[in-house]
Amino acid sequence: MMFYNPEMLTERYNAPDTLKCQHTFKLTQGNCLYSDMGRIFCSIVQDDFGWHDTVCGNSNKNNIEEKWGKLNYQAAHNNWQQNGNDSFLVELAKYGLNERDMGANLNFFSKVGVDADGNLHLDTEAARAGASIELRFEMDTLVVMHSCPHPLSKASEYPRKPILCELLQAEPVPAR
Repeated sequence: MMFYNPEMLTERYNAPDTLKCQHTFKLTQGNCLYSDMGRIFCSIVQDDFGWHDTVCGNSNKNNIEEKWGKLNYQAAHNNWQQNGNDSFLVELAKYGLNERDMGANLNFFSKVGVDADGNLHLDTEAARAGASIELRFEMDTLVVMHSCPHPLSKASEYPRKPILCELLQAEPVPAR
Protein backbone atom coordinates (compact mmCIF):
# COMPACT_ATOMS: atom_id res chain seq x y z
CA MET A 1 0.00 0.00 0.00
CA MET A 2 1.18 3.55 -0.74
CA PHE A 3 -0.20 6.85 0.55
CA TYR A 4 -0.36 10.30 -1.08
CA ASN A 5 -1.90 13.64 -0.23
CA PRO A 6 -4.61 14.07 -2.91
CA GLU A 7 -4.36 17.87 -2.63
CA MET A 8 -0.58 17.85 -3.21
CA LEU A 9 0.47 14.57 -4.82
CA THR A 10 4.16 15.25 -4.18
CA GLU A 11 3.50 14.59 -0.47
CA ARG A 12 3.72 10.85 0.12
CA TYR A 13 4.34 8.17 2.75
CA ASN A 14 7.88 8.28 4.12
CA ALA A 15 9.04 4.92 5.48
CA PRO A 16 12.40 6.04 6.92
CA ASP A 17 10.86 8.90 8.91
CA THR A 18 7.99 6.67 10.03
CA LEU A 19 10.43 4.11 11.41
CA LYS A 20 13.10 6.32 12.92
CA CYS A 21 10.78 8.70 14.77
CA GLN A 22 9.08 5.69 16.39
CA HIS A 23 12.31 3.69 16.91
CA THR A 24 11.02 0.57 15.16
CA PHE A 25 11.65 -1.78 12.21
CA LYS A 26 8.02 -2.90 11.92
CA LEU A 27 4.63 -1.27 12.24
CA THR A 28 1.80 -2.37 14.49
CA GLN A 29 -0.93 -0.98 16.77
CA GLY A 30 0.02 2.39 18.23
CA ASN A 31 2.26 3.39 15.30
CA CYS A 32 1.58 6.24 12.88
CA LEU A 33 2.41 6.47 9.18
CA TYR A 34 4.12 9.77 8.37
CA SER A 35 4.35 11.74 5.16
CA ASP A 36 7.57 13.24 3.84
CA MET A 37 6.23 16.57 5.14
CA GLY A 38 6.15 15.25 8.72
CA ARG A 39 2.37 14.92 8.85
CA ILE A 40 0.45 11.82 9.91
CA PHE A 41 -1.50 10.09 7.17
CA CYS A 42 -2.99 7.52 9.50
CA SER A 43 -2.52 5.68 12.75
CA ILE A 44 -2.86 1.96 13.43
CA VAL A 45 -5.62 1.77 16.02
CA GLN A 46 -6.17 -2.02 15.96
CA ASP A 47 -3.90 -4.81 14.79
CA ASP A 48 -4.22 -8.49 15.60
CA PHE A 49 -1.33 -9.49 13.31
CA GLY A 50 1.38 -7.44 15.00
CA TRP A 51 4.00 -7.00 12.27
CA HIS A 52 3.82 -5.14 8.97
CA ASP A 53 6.87 -4.90 6.69
CA THR A 54 8.20 -1.45 5.88
CA VAL A 55 11.52 -2.16 4.16
CA CYS A 56 11.21 -4.83 1.43
CA GLY A 57 9.44 -2.86 -1.29
CA ASN A 58 7.30 -4.76 -3.75
CA SER A 59 7.66 -7.42 -6.43
CA ASN A 60 8.54 -6.62 -10.03
CA LYS A 61 8.10 -8.37 -13.38
CA ASN A 62 11.46 -10.19 -13.25
CA ASN A 63 10.92 -11.26 -9.64
CA ILE A 64 7.54 -12.84 -10.47
CA GLU A 65 8.72 -14.50 -13.70
CA GLU A 66 11.80 -16.02 -12.00
CA LYS A 67 9.67 -17.56 -9.25
CA TRP A 68 6.49 -18.60 -11.06
CA GLY A 69 7.05 -18.17 -14.80
CA LYS A 70 5.45 -15.76 -17.22
CA LEU A 71 1.68 -15.81 -17.26
CA ASN A 72 0.02 -12.70 -18.70
CA TYR A 73 -3.58 -11.56 -18.85
CA GLN A 74 -4.04 -12.56 -22.51
CA ALA A 75 -3.13 -16.16 -21.69
CA ALA A 76 -4.59 -16.56 -18.21
CA HIS A 77 -7.24 -13.83 -17.89
CA ASN A 78 -7.98 -13.25 -14.18
CA ASN A 79 -5.44 -15.89 -13.14
CA TRP A 80 -2.48 -13.98 -14.56
CA GLN A 81 0.54 -13.35 -12.38
CA GLN A 82 0.67 -9.67 -11.54
CA ASN A 83 3.60 -7.92 -9.93
CA GLY A 84 3.48 -5.12 -7.39
CA ASN A 85 5.51 -2.55 -9.29
CA ASP A 86 3.37 -2.66 -12.44
CA SER A 87 0.16 -2.84 -10.41
CA PHE A 88 1.14 0.35 -8.57
CA LEU A 89 2.01 2.06 -11.87
CA VAL A 90 -1.38 1.23 -13.38
CA GLU A 91 -3.18 2.76 -10.40
CA LEU A 92 -0.88 5.79 -10.18
CA ALA A 93 -1.47 6.59 -13.87
CA LYS A 94 -5.14 7.21 -13.04
CA TYR A 95 -3.99 10.26 -11.04
CA GLY A 96 -1.44 11.54 -13.55
CA LEU A 97 1.44 9.94 -11.66
CA ASN A 98 4.17 7.67 -13.03
CA GLU A 99 7.31 5.76 -12.05
CA ARG A 100 9.15 8.86 -10.80
CA ASP A 101 6.26 9.47 -8.37
CA MET A 102 6.48 6.06 -6.72
CA GLY A 103 7.33 6.29 -3.06
CA ALA A 104 7.92 3.71 -0.39
CA ASN A 105 5.23 1.13 0.17
CA LEU A 106 4.00 -0.79 3.18
CA ASN A 107 3.45 -4.58 3.05
CA PHE A 108 0.63 -5.42 5.43
CA PHE A 109 0.50 -8.87 7.04
CA SER A 110 4.13 -9.60 6.17
CA LYS A 111 6.53 -10.42 8.99
CA VAL A 112 10.13 -10.04 7.88
CA GLY A 113 13.01 -11.33 9.96
CA VAL A 114 16.76 -10.87 9.78
CA ASP A 115 19.26 -13.70 10.21
CA ALA A 116 22.70 -13.46 11.86
CA ASP A 117 24.28 -12.48 8.50
CA GLY A 118 21.83 -9.64 7.96
CA ASN A 119 19.73 -11.42 5.30
CA LEU A 120 16.01 -10.67 5.26
CA HIS A 121 13.45 -13.47 5.09
CA LEU A 122 9.66 -13.62 5.04
CA ASP A 123 8.23 -15.49 8.03
CA THR A 124 5.51 -17.55 6.34
CA GLU A 125 4.51 -19.13 9.67
CA ALA A 126 3.21 -15.76 10.91
CA ALA A 127 0.57 -15.37 8.19
CA ARG A 128 -2.92 -16.50 9.09
CA ALA A 129 -6.38 -16.17 7.61
CA GLY A 130 -8.64 -13.64 9.30
CA ALA A 131 -5.89 -11.30 10.52
CA SER A 132 -7.01 -7.68 10.55
CA ILE A 133 -5.71 -4.15 10.92
CA GLU A 134 -7.63 -0.92 11.41
CA LEU A 135 -6.24 2.38 10.21
CA ARG A 136 -7.60 5.75 11.28
CA PHE A 137 -6.88 8.40 8.66
CA GLU A 138 -5.99 11.75 10.14
CA MET A 139 -6.00 13.61 6.80
CA ASP A 140 -7.45 13.15 3.32
CA THR A 141 -5.35 10.42 1.74
CA LEU A 142 -5.07 8.78 -1.66
CA VAL A 143 -4.50 5.09 -0.91
CA VAL A 144 -2.97 2.99 -3.69
CA MET A 145 -2.86 -0.74 -3.09
CA HIS A 146 -2.38 -4.16 -4.65
CA SER A 147 -2.50 -7.73 -3.39
CA CYS A 148 0.48 -9.14 -5.30
CA PRO A 149 2.95 -11.49 -3.60
CA HIS A 150 5.60 -10.17 -1.22
CA PRO A 151 8.99 -9.88 -2.97
CA LEU A 152 10.53 -12.38 -0.52
CA SER A 153 7.79 -15.00 -1.00
CA LYS A 154 9.13 -18.49 -1.64
CA ALA A 155 5.73 -20.08 -2.25
CA SER A 156 5.85 -22.97 -4.72
CA GLU A 157 2.83 -21.53 -6.60
CA TYR A 158 1.84 -17.93 -7.22
CA PRO A 159 -0.03 -17.03 -4.01
CA ARG A 160 -3.64 -15.96 -4.40
CA LYS A 161 -5.22 -14.84 -1.15
CA PRO A 162 -8.54 -13.04 -0.74
CA ILE A 163 -8.59 -9.70 1.05
CA LEU A 164 -11.42 -7.63 2.49
CA CYS A 165 -11.28 -3.84 2.75
CA GLU A 166 -13.94 -1.88 4.58
CA LEU A 167 -14.26 1.88 4.83
CA LEU A 168 -16.05 3.25 7.86
CA GLN A 169 -16.71 6.72 9.21
CA ALA A 170 -14.57 7.30 12.32
CA GLU A 171 -15.75 9.18 15.35
CA PRO A 172 -14.11 12.59 15.83
CA VAL A 173 -11.01 12.62 18.00
CA PRO A 174 -12.04 13.88 21.45
CA ALA A 175 -10.64 17.26 22.53
CA ARG A 176 -8.04 17.05 25.29
